[in-house]
Amino acid sequence: MNAKSLMSLAAVLFVVWLLAVVAFKVAGALIHLLLIAAAVLFIASLVMSAGGRRQAHP
Repeated sequence: MNAKSLMSLAAVLFVVWLLAVVAFKVAGALIHLLLIAAAVLFIASLVMSAGGRRQAHP
């Protein structure tokens, strides 16, 4: 392998590495948003069910 082919291989591997890093960062952010949304919905459902019980027992 000459220097030019090594440089092109290094450039391709670097681009693939950058794409993988970006993909994992985006996936991690989406997972965290999903967890936050699930927690908010869970708390909202607890608050709504507690409010319903409070009205049933004055």
